[in-house]
Amino acid sequence: MERAVVIGAGLGGLAAALRLTALGYRVQIYEALPDPGGRARVFERDGFTFDAGPTVITAPYLLDELFHRVGLRAEDYFQLLPVDPYYRILFPGGEHFDFVGDDERLLAQIEAFEPRDVDGYRKLMKRAEEIFQVGYLQLADHPFERLSDMIRILPAMIRLGSFRSVHSLVSRYIRDERLRRVFSFESLLVGGDPFRTTSIYLLIHVLEKRWGVHFVRGGTGHLVNGLVQALRDLGGELHCSSPVERVEVDVGRVRAVHLESGRRVRCKVVVANADPATVYTRMIPGEHRRWNSDRSIARKRSSMGLFVGYFGTKGRYPDLPHHTILLGPGYRELLDDIFRRRVLSEAFSLYLHAPTRTDPGMAPEGKDAFYVLSPVPNNRSEIDWSRVGEPYFQRVLEVLEERALPDLRSRVETRFHVDPDYFEGELRSKDGSAFGPEPLLMQSAYFRYHNRSRDVAGLYFVGAGTHPGAGVPGVLTSAKVLERVMEPPGSRG
Repeated sequence: MERAVVIGAGLGGLAAALRLTALGYRVQIYEALPDPGGRARVFERDGFTFDAGPTVITAPYLLDELFHRVGLRAEDYFQLLPVDPYYRILFPGGEHFDFVGDDERLLAQIEAFEPRDVDGYRKLMKRAEEIFQVGYLQLADHPFERLSDMIRILPAMIRLGSFRSVHSLVSRYIRDERLRRVFSFESLLVGGDPFRTTSIYLLIHVLEKRWGVHFVRGGTGHLVNGLVQALRDLGGELHCSSPVERVEVDVGRVRAVHLESGRRVRCKVVVANADPATVYTRMIPGEHRRWNSDRSIARKRSSMGLFVGYFGTKGRYPDLPHHTILLGPGYRELLDDIFRRRVLSEAFSLYLHAPTRTDPGMAPEGKDAFYVLSPVPNNRSEIDWSRVGEPYFQRVLEVLEERALPDLRSRVETRFHVDPDYFEGELRSKDGSAFGPEPLLMQSAYFRYHNRSRDVAGLYFVGAGTHPGAGVPGVLTSAKVLERVMEPPGSRG
């Protein structure tokens, strides 16, 4: 049986490994970290369980489909729990808006903010559904390998207003500034500035309404464990603490991978679930890269960075929903600070994840586990996180105490944080970005890193950096694209 090597055991790499198994390959994954998951790894501290990265599971059918592809049942490996509301959005003035799947509840809240926006939201959803039909159902799992693939869909993209930003399109239909923030912030979930990101990403709103928002019992880490177990049940191998140093290329084709340990693993297929910029610039010599040269890679704009704080508390906060978005006083100002000025903003917005609201087992009895995420500039900013990280976390905790978690600082039992240095160092992400290339129109589809390398035969990519993009649905779908571009076993020279 022919060997395929997967670099990285994130959700994309694990999904790719299962699909490669279905195609008839013998799969070996080499992961640099001591545990699987990549951005979705797990931290355990003082009895608390913290998901390091993704906390929102949407489009669960993708997981059902993946397991069915290899003759297994997803429910035998993990359990999904619905979350309601999907998100609670807290405004600086004290008002809140619950994003829910039920139209009656949703429209009643819109009417309370601005009655005229009820009809506007209906029109916005009609447009978003059209975008979803084209941008997701028709194109997400199809490769964009030729410019003609992009040209072919341009008429539909122009008709749907894809040249507009998410915020611009929302503002055509919604009058209330608070509601404009509610219906445009979701592009931040994939690393995009709502004022610059193509309105194609309005499909996230439809995707969440159609299939709901879910949490994995035991945390996203249990999903990772389920994928690993499924792979092992099928005979695949996972090797952690095994970083790949370089990909051996001969006459334009993959021949092997070399581990940092010195071991050489022969193979003719490599699937990289790693930042494509890192793979190309660190693992493949420049003479093998006509299309993805150092210069072309340097020109790409990286997405924003993240500051993520993890903390566990004595006692619980039972009135807090599972997902809370705490909006700061500025919106465009904050995004300008992150994406253009590249400075830390005083008026930041936060995402607060309270997994014990859905699964109390994430913390010791009678206690709560939390994860707070703050969008920040990537490392192009040259911010010294070793100096400002701890004071920044203190300020974040102060804001949480003022707006959502009374007496928080006196109740914190354990805490730690990660920042863009973690993403650039441990996760090997260019510029310390959290989502790969920024999801601009000219960095999407054909203009994103291709799923099949244009430079090296036998080299493929899955994950946030390639098509269709970041987010759990995007990463899982990139493994579907893989099956469309893979050469069958035994067909290579």
